Amino acid sequence: MTASVVPSSPAAPRSTVARRLLALGRAEAVLLLRNRTALFTALLLPVLLVLGLKNVLDQQAKDDPGLDVDSLLVNGAVGMVLAFVVYYNLTAAYVARRGELVLKRLRTGEARDLEILAGTAVPSVGLALLMCAVIGGVGASALHLSAPVNPLLLAAGAVLAIVTLMALAALSSAFTKTVESAGITTMPVLLLTQFGSGLLIPLEVMPEKAADVCRLLPTTPAFQLIRLGWFGTDGSAAPTGFAGTWATAAPHLVTGSVWLALAAWGAVRYFRWEPRR
Repeated sequence: MTASVVPSSPAAPRSTVARRLLALGRAEAVLLLRNRTALFTALLLPVLLVLGLKNVLDQQAKDDPGLDVDSLLVNGAVGMVLAFVVYYNLTAAYVARRGELVLKRLRTGEARDLEILAGTAVPSVGLALLMCAVIGGVGASALHLSAPVNPLLLAAGAVLAIVTLMALAALSSAFTKTVESAGITTMPVLLLTQFGSGLLIPLEVMPEKAADVCRLLPTTPAFQLIRLGWFGTDGSAAPTGFAGTWATAAPHLVTGSVWLALAAWGAVRYFRWEPRR
């Protein structure tokens, strides 16, 4: 008598970091698309702010004809998108998932803490990068801008800005009780980013001492690196070539790395995975 062979069931796909991040990101994207308020903040509000930014820069150019309005407009638009789509939207997302006990339940699964935070950020970061790519492409075509002087610094600035804003979002969520109050708790960082990091008011038109202080703000180094990588100058000197940008970038890289470390430490130290009763 021959023994019957029972066919084995196909093995389940192996769980990897990439699979877990994609799964978390897909679920968060569905929730984002269903939230009209979050979509407005992510898609329309940055566009409205960019239109206002153009009017502000045009007015400043009348007082200072030497300003390169086109480069400032593109750099400011990218900064606005990153600030609102990544920082504000992600702060609200962390607060909402915490209140729904989603974060607490996710910690009982295979995903590590960092993967949960990064997976929640996937839709916001992806949308921000897409919008920045559109702004860069349209800006370069419509304003006849030259190709980036140092693409490596441009990419480094974008990564530094995104990761720093993610850490700040996690930190801000610890002091935000409800999604509705996120507009209040995120206001200090958003105002500092718009008025102190060279987005609305270029650093070169500020008094020298005020500009020096603003260069030490958390988000300023990243946005300065983006501007430096594309246009060859951060506004403090005449534009240079690929090699000359590295010397100018060094202080921004150091300052930005210090702020990133502090923001990450604060996020780890104060982030709350469940609401306080």
